Amino acid sequence: MIHTLKVIAGGFVLLGVCLLIGRWLGGPTPAIGMIGAVKVFMALWLVAAGINMWVGVSKAGYSVAEEAPIFLIVFAVPAAVGLAVLWVLSRH
Repeated sequence: MIHTLKVIAGGFVLLGVCLLIGRWLGGPTPAIGMIGAVKVFMALWLVAAGINMWVGVSKAGYSVAEEAPIFLIVFAVPAAVGLAVLWVLSRH
């Protein structure tokens, strides 16, 4: 459980870093850069959550069936926040 919370927190850190880079590279309209940053975050986070699942299956000894719900939670929580940020930014 603690590992799952740490991985989710890592997702929020990655989202923040992506948003900062997107704002920095955004040019005259930082929102456009941040929208792109959220899209990049989603792809990076999907890969990172998949790697976390792979580690759980291959190294920790969990089955795919045991690890799949954790993968969904680990991916979905930061991704939902990312989608909320994308929604807010796209409305402006």
